Amino acid sequence: METFPGKVILLSWEFPPRIVGGIASHVYELSRNLSMLGVDVTVITFSSPETKKYENIDGVEVFRVPPYDFPAPDFASKILMTNLNIKQKAIEVLKANKDKPKIIHAHDWLVAIAAISLKNLFKIPLVTTLHSTEYGRANGLPSNYNKMIHQIESWLVSESLKVVCCSRYMSQSICKEFGIEDSKVTVICNGINPQKFRKKGNNHNPGDVRSLFADSDEKLVLFVGRLVSEKGLNVLLEAFPRVLQKVNAKLIVVGDGYLKEEILKRAWSYGFPDKIYVTGFLDEKILNQLYVAADVCVVPSLYEPFGLVALEAMAAKTPVIASDVGGLSEIVEHGKTGIKVQPNNPTLLADSIIDVLKGGKDIDRMVKNAYKKIVNEYSWRIVAEKTKNLYIDILKCC
Repeated sequence: METFPGKVILLSWEFPPRIVGGIASHVYELSRNLSMLGVDVTVITFSSPETKKYENIDGVEVFRVPPYDFPAPDFASKILMTNLNIKQKAIEVLKANKDKPKIIHAHDWLVAIAAISLKNLFKIPLVTTLHSTEYGRANGLPSNYNKMIHQIESWLVSESLKVVCCSRYMSQSICKEFGIEDSKVTVICNGINPQKFRKKGNNHNPGDVRSLFADSDEKLVLFVGRLVSEKGLNVLLEAFPRVLQKVNAKLIVVGDGYLKEEILKRAWSYGFPDKIYVTGFLDEKILNQLYVAADVCVVPSLYEPFGLVALEAMAAKTPVIASDVGGLSEIVEHGKTGIKVQPNNPTLLADSIIDVLKGGKDIDRMVKNAYKKIVNEYSWRIVAEKTKNLYIDILKCC
């Protein structure tokens, strides 16, 4: 295997134990696996009250800087000001490694200001992974706030030597939204670690975890994700009364977001407040065993660049029903590794959930096929190898 002679600095606004969305686990697994492949990696991220300022995790140096702690008019302003602290810490790290060739690897617009500044200050290549885009998240650019974030993303893309994304769908979207050639974009899918879903060595038994959320005679329908419109939870809520007509089930919603209160109100209006449990964010070990305990995992997204939740369910050997959109369309093979349904169609979604909950040999076959696909195509080792090769190619041309 070709060695990597340089230093890589990964910039991310979240990193475990501070987990807001999917970027945290992505950067954690990517950095660890890059280190195992001999890449010298440093992560610089935001801190929170419970985190250490510095630690070494499996050979990865992790520096955490305090967020901007003064009044700010909105989320974006606070994020952009915190970039100054990230920049300051990165400068220290770069100066301490002045004899090595270096690469800055930014994850999303939330670290754009720091990444672009470092690239131009030290004259080093910048790689950016876009996990999603503002245009996709907002279904257009309806407000000046959305347009501002889009412009920051556009600036970050233009300053980057390479843009990495997680699916062919996302690659096409990036080229269209930012007007760039597809040669600038590299598709490297997200990875998954199936071992974390195994019962052995885990403090939480799937059966015990299941009993915390549903009765023994209830089928457990699982939704995991941010409670925002693009995740399609409102479609699942509309579908669920039809499910309850045929099956005794409980809907477990794991996540948080601005739609939480609306979701609870809609559950009351549909007449099943005792058949839904909104947990908020869960400890990772409990969530992993909840995946294992679930009878079906539903991913009803209206917009989805990749679909990590579907991968996690497949790795946990749980049947998956997903919208036929974005990256989900590439992950789930209908009738082979899961069920795909037309997006924003509550009736079709309900009927698919009912079919899966009633079980059968086809469900067992799909679960086995899905797990095999995870092991063969979505290991973090493969993701890290592809990323390392990208770094090597960049240093060769710079």
